[in-house]
Amino acid sequence: MEENIVNLVQAAFSLPETDPKMYSPLTLAYIGDAIYELVIRTMLVERGNAQVNRLHQRASKLVCASAQKELFHKIEDKLSEEELFIYKRGRNAKSSTMAKNASMSEYRTATGLEALVGYLYLQNRMERVIELIKKGLLEIQNKEK
Repeated sequence: MEENIVNLVQAAFSLPETDPKMYSPLTLAYIGDAIYELVIRTMLVERGNAQVNRLHQRASKLVCASAQKELFHKIEDKLSEEELFIYKRGRNAKSSTMAKNASMSEYRTATGLEALVGYLYLQNRMERVIELIKKGLLEIQNKEK
């Protein structure tokens, strides 16, 4: 068994291995939201020491639904058929909540992206998660220049 966080948690708590395809898209988005934020926070912290408030402001700009929607559109053409299918499952899932500062379109796209991130994470494919987030962020930065 490969040492990664999913396997470590499963072993520590005696949890069974579950195929990520068996989870609901909103469950995938639930874990994907945390993983996406962890990647963003790690990137920001590793860029250099800063005040926590400043780190929070920077992270908030990158993890909000509108930023996630923009990132998704930058990577959409780089997704495999399977990844696109998982994204669409998340996007189309009926949620009883909505982000307070996002349109329905932004919220659904963000939920789809989070479902994809959660799915890849549970498949132990963190390299792919990071690759996609990095590509999206780089394209957004290049657009802003």
